[in-house]
Amino acid sequence: MILSGKEIEKKIGEEIIIEPFNKKLINPNSYNLRLHNELLVYENNLLDMKKPNETRKIIIPEEGLVLQPDILYLGRTVEYTSTEKYVPMLEGRSSIGRLGLFIHVTAGFGDVGFSGFWTLEIFCVQPIRIYPNVEICQIYYHSIEGEYEKYNSGKYQNNKGIQPSLLYKDFEAK
Repeated sequence: MILSGKEIEKKIGEEIIIEPFNKKLINPNSYNLRLHNELLVYENNLLDMKKPNETRKIIIPEEGLVLQPDILYLGRTVEYTSTEKYVPMLEGRSSIGRLGLFIHVTAGFGDVGFSGFWTLEIFCVQPIRIYPNVEICQIYYHSIEGEYEKYNSGKYQNNKGIQPSLLYKDFEAK
């Protein structure tokens, strides 16, 4: 079951943490999250799953930044979120998608217990100017049934900013 926007609002500060929280960003069954002013891009065209891949930081100025096709940009939400009771899910806003801007290529599924900022995998089909603090995606919450263990991965839990892929750590653990 998906929580309604009114139910999300009732649970803010207790079962659901969204910081900063703004009541104006509540939708009928989700909450809009905003784009922070930092992006990361990978330095090399060839990425290696078994190794850390170098990135560089880009700041999105107030007057905007033009993104180019065929480049993966990693961004993050302004908002920190946390819940130990619900499964958080992230989707792009339809108004953003209709401009050919995809904000999470594959990773919209969160785990119950995740706490942190959401790293956004941003890709565009044609050049587009983006701006900091734009409402870029929406989070919604599913209830969970049965026994479960809370997410506590050392890779992404309680992150402080944009997280490039840490997949190489999976190879180290084997």
